[in-house]
Amino acid sequence: MDKSILIVSGEESGDLHGAALIRSLKKLIPGLNVAGMGGWRMKEEGMVGLDSKEVSVVGVVEVLSRLPKILKSMGALKRQMRGERFDAVVLIDFPDFNLNIAKEAQRLGIPVIYYISPQVWAWRKGRIGKIARLVNRMLVVFPFEYYIYKKAGVDVEYVGHPLADTAQCSLTQAQARALLGLNGRDKVIALLPGSRSGEVKRLLPSMVEAANIISRSVRGTVFLLPAARSVDETLLTGPLKGAQADIRVVRGKMYEALRASDASVVASGTATLETALIGTPMVIVYRMAPVSYAIAKTMVKLKHVGLPNIVAEREVVPELLQGNATPERIAGEVLSMLEGPKREAVLKGYEEIRKNLGRGGAASKAARSIYNLITNLDYHDYNVSPDLVRKT
Repeated sequence: MDKSILIVSGEESGDLHGAALIRSLKKLIPGLNVAGMGGWRMKEEGMVGLDSKEVSVVGVVEVLSRLPKILKSMGALKRQMRGERFDAVVLIDFPDFNLNIAKEAQRLGIPVIYYISPQVWAWRKGRIGKIARLVNRMLVVFPFEYYIYKKAGVDVEYVGHPLADTAQCSLTQAQARALLGLNGRDKVIALLPGSRSGEVKRLLPSMVEAANIISRSVRGTVFLLPAARSVDETLLTGPLKGAQADIRVVRGKMYEALRASDASVVASGTATLETALIGTPMVIVYRMAPVSYAIAKTMVKLKHVGLPNIVAEREVVPELLQGNATPERIAGEVLSMLEGPKREAVLKGYEEIRKNLGRGGAASKAARSIYNLITNLDYHDYNVSPDLVRKT
């Protein structure tokens, strides 16, 4: 079976999920050709195309600073769709970029499958009508998303959250510490400042200062910084240069670092769900440009920002955003979680979150759905735009 898909991811988390999806698809379709945009994981699974590192930003102001590269990547993908034959376009999260790609795919008559839904339940709910017009099948990862899309008339399937499979560490805390060369008696705290350069620039200095405060309160504390592969070394050296705390960079060992840690400070995003699934108490922090935050506040209608709290529908872990993400407050929250009732409450909340994320197998379920769609349809007759018919 000679099949080809275009798959587009724009962020570190999307790259993780995209790689798992490609692996599952290739089991169903040997020889599958995969093109598009993603990170190093998707490329290792055989995707040929653009590097998503060039377009990964959050916030209005931040997007404007990277706009030329974003438009260049978007244009390249559209030209590729026009110049090659694809059986489907698979989009992973990254909504503003990917819905533009979906529009072009629909115009060309290529089936569009969306995996990891845009968070219409959090902000810009009006987009669901646009999604219904552009997307042929929506594969959602949270149970409540199924009902939102079903009500809007979208062909939707709930596959469970892919992190239920991937966010795992078989090591005990003692084994993880031994692997990382740590003394089993010391307190260990993980610092996760995000995978985007802007996040690291805005969050890491405060994390480092918080680490300094904590180390003065709890002597012998070791801090682990499992920096994402996409983060340049130059972004770390400046903030770490004057650190008084013992902060150690451990590339490529995020889950081991979390398992070894007693608590963590985590940038809001997918990493917060990973941390909850590994079982490390955390404080969620985030900062964006003031203008971007002001705009986001008018659009987001949720009580919580952190994904674990959204999934649990209550505050399981504390959130410190913008001006509240001070070194003093970060340190205070971390210290309160090292032992005692607050720590126990967080760990109990994590059990609830695990249940809400499904039983696993998301990537294989999503791959099966995509396989069924592209093998049971006449490519040339599927959802062709009348405008395109007139032009040809």
